Amino acid sequence: MKRTVSLMLVMVFALAAFATAAFAEEKLVGVITKMSVAPDGKSATATLKDNKGGKEITVVVTDDLTLDKFKDHRIVVGDEIRVKYEVKDGKNQSKYFRKTAGC
Repeated sequence: MKRTVSLMLVMVFALAAFATAAFAEEKLVGVITKMSVAPDGKSATATLKDNKGGKEITVVVTDDLTLDKFKDHRIVVGDEIRVKYEVKDGKNQSKYFRKTAGC
């Protein structure tokens, strides 16, 4: 009986750890190397080159404030951006997307 309870507790903790890792928020600061707004204007993708490792990350942006900045060219290729994102359905969904210099 004790063995079964112990095994169940281990499984619960393992699932909790996996769930936390799956929905963890990522952060990076990088320069936009490529961006495009969807034809319907409801989303955009931005590719950023991480300042620390040089790795390129593509982020999907759906919030209206940031989309307006893309459309008004207040955020353009070459700008340094601070971004927070979550991985959902295999895509990096932006949660925070701002110029490091302010905008």
